[in-house]
Amino acid sequence: MTKVELKVKPIENGTVIDHIPANKALQVLKILGLPKKGTNVTLAMNVHSRLGYKDIVKFENRELAHTEIDKISLIAPDATINIIRDYEIVSKNKVRKVNELNGIIKCTNPKCISNTEEPLETKFYLVDSNPITVRCHYCERLVQYDEIYNQFE
Repeated sequence: MTKVELKVKPIENGTVIDHIPANKALQVLKILGLPKKGTNVTLAMNVHSRLGYKDIVKFENRELAHTEIDKISLIAPDATINIIRDYEIVSKNKVRKVNELNGIIKCTNPKCISNTEEPLETKFYLVDSNPITVRCHYCERLVQYDEIYNQFE
């Protein structure tokens, strides 16, 4: 029996997000609002690696903003972001664990001042990373992973 190796076409310019926990790639895509018309997205799920299993997402002609990377840290705190230009990796950075989230998610308390005063940027503090739980700076409401994730729909 011959060994078959699957190959994925390299991208000329764009971003590769590697080391996403297995079965979390679709959540990363949702947070980033992908796929969009005209954006080529490649997705690999449950790929065997030396540390177990992982997911990989790559998309062409787009680099991530810092706020998008902070959002990814909620789902994949150990992910690696690779920026590709002219088929070469020009930047390779680990997603940093974010202890403070500013302007990324909304408070689920409808009476929170961040929902009633404009323009007041939301601010949350990481309370627990498994499962993700954050605390609102203004009303101290705890917001769980499912409530955070549902905001990206």
